[in-house]
Amino acid sequence: MQLKNFKRESIIPLPVTFISTVSEDGVGNVAPYSCLMPILRPFDLICVATAGVMRDTFDNMKSQGEFVVNLPGVDMMDKVIPTAKFVPPEVSEFELAELVEKPSKTLKTPGVDGCYAWMECKLHKIVDEEYDKFPYALVLAKVVHLEIRDDIYDAENGSWDVEKAKPLMMTESNEGMHFCTVKDMDFFEPYGAMFPNGKDPLAGMYK
Repeated sequence: MQLKNFKRESIIPLPVTFISTVSEDGVGNVAPYSCLMPILRPFDLICVATAGVMRDTFDNMKSQGEFVVNLPGVDMMDKVIPTAKFVPPEVSEFELAELVEKPSKTLKTPGVDGCYAWMECKLHKIVDEEYDKFPYALVLAKVVHLEIRDDIYDAENGSWDVEKAKPLMMTESNEGMHFCTVKDMDFFEPYGAMFPNGKDPLAGMYK
């Protein structure tokens, strides 16, 4: 079946994250974002795609130069819509969605308590663009502090228990969002398997 070209989210499972920011007036903001990805394995950069208008989160990113990417489990799916609603900038989604602030280690911007992982980020670069007369931006940020719950992370090999964390994800249909999670298939391949000598050239990063 051929689909309309814009319906990419109908066939690509996306992570659901909460990005927390603080306004110039000190108001806490939380918004759900799914268009987010790490930029290459050697780097500590991430990229967030956002609408260039009507987004308090984007305004706060620009004015404060920092934000926190919070990774929720499926137990927080009921917080997506309360944080996605368009409300005046003076309204805090922490209060609206009854979320608890988690003090950050390196930023003044708090994270969201109850998530399984947190990325504290400093703004690196913003690429402002326009497509079909609609403004959007790619926000590149440097991760300055990365944290995950102790009970789901294996410090020896760097793996984590997705069955326990139950990361919140979604797919989209014509009428809305369908929430889901991931399943560990108990199948492993080392990075080195991609290279002729069987060695991962970036292995030293993990020591």
